[in-house]
Amino acid sequence: MRPSRGVPLVAALLMVLTTTASAGAAARAPGAGACVRQDRPYVPGAEHQRVACLPDLTTAGLAGTAYTDMADQAGLSAKGTRNPSGVPGTQVDGYFPDDSRFNTTHGWRHDAQFVIRMPDRWNGGLVVTGAPGTRKQYATDTLISDQVLAQGYAYAATDKGNSGPDFYNDGRRPGDAVAEWNRRTTELTRAARRTVERWYGHAPRRTYMTGISNGGYLTRWQLENHPELYDGGVDWEGALWTADGGGLLGSLPVTVARTLGRADDEDLLKAGFAPGSRFLWPYHEKAYWGLTQKAYRAEFDPSYDPSCPGSSAGTTLPEILAPCASDAEYDYAARPGSVHRAVGRVALTGRIGRPLITLHGDLDTLLPIATDSDVYERMVTRRGRSGLHRYYTVEGGTHVDSLYDTHPDRLRPILPCYRSAFGALAAWVEEGSAPPADRTIARPAGGDVVNSCALS
Repeated sequence: MRPSRGVPLVAALLMVLTTTASAGAAARAPGAGACVRQDRPYVPGAEHQRVACLPDLTTAGLAGTAYTDMADQAGLSAKGTRNPSGVPGTQVDGYFPDDSRFNTTHGWRHDAQFVIRMPDRWNGGLVVTGAPGTRKQYATDTLISDQVLAQGYAYAATDKGNSGPDFYNDGRRPGDAVAEWNRRTTELTRAARRTVERWYGHAPRRTYMTGISNGGYLTRWQLENHPELYDGGVDWEGALWTADGGGLLGSLPVTVARTLGRADDEDLLKAGFAPGSRFLWPYHEKAYWGLTQKAYRAEFDPSYDPSCPGSSAGTTLPEILAPCASDAEYDYAARPGSVHRAVGRVALTGRIGRPLITLHGDLDTLLPIATDSDVYERMVTRRGRSGLHRYYTVEGGTHVDSLYDTHPDRLRPILPCYRSAFGALAAWVEEGSAPPADRTIARPAGGDVVNSCALS
């Protein structure tokens, strides 16, 4: 394993930094009669696990306790988002064997951490996800866990096996860290299915894979490579990796060049950034672009500029967020075949084996829709799998919903559209009710866009 160094983290998304949960956070005492079982669930393959019977598995009940991490969720949802609460059940926290130590949650300093939540009133389903960006296992508690638990699903999430801005130091070969994300998601899915089966007395009748950003990438990859484990998935702006280029390493170098005065706005437009997203560029220049480019370039192409970011993305926040000047000239297409093979190890193909719904905001300024989900939709079609795919463009949507609070006149949160899409997926799989055809979900002139979204 390449050496690693821990750094302080701050909230954001794909390469957004996060603070870790306090190991000393007070645990909510179990309520009388909150659990329907008296024995303890067992997670196959786990090296360590901790079980708690809790009166409320949602963030409303867990905030301020050791059973979630609100800092790890920061910046992902819009203010005013309404979430359900009051879902009693059992939570299992733990980790699988791993030799890296990026995740310090619970004071464990151990990666491959997971959380499994099993509501007392189970609908027979299981929802699995992986952390977005470089966050950890509690990152999507507000976005995904609360809603699916209230609907009766069991829920499982993984930290993907590495986290933080230095994630690229994990593994021995270029691409190892991202390849581990896929392996850890498969590992958790298999273990969670068996855990749920033992707890409730029968296997899940339906298992869904879902996620946002890197979690969306995981959803695509799992449905392509392990369709036997799932019944379907919802991909919320998943990252795109293909051996022949595109994706992050194709669109972000020009943003670094612009930051350094070597490119202009027209160059960003030519690279695929939406003209209407200009008002979001200053924020992304400060919080996302430089860090994302250098960290992922270091993951797949560490020989390009070993001195930057070097063994760590930085030890102070300005250092972490600062771009590498060399990335202004980065040309993925011209890099050696070994770099393309490293990306190829984790590449997507479009050959999905289960129903998949993709959502992407047309103003995404980290993963531009033109260089990401538009491309993936064409990949699915070329593979002859368009019958299994629905693709919805969310007008006014961008990479993180919290930016709506700053620009309510120009943006709309994607979360309510995601919730509608999840419901549409379940109806598609369980009732044979086909979702609406591919379309753009228009931004309404009024109404509660934070909590409502109709797909048709």
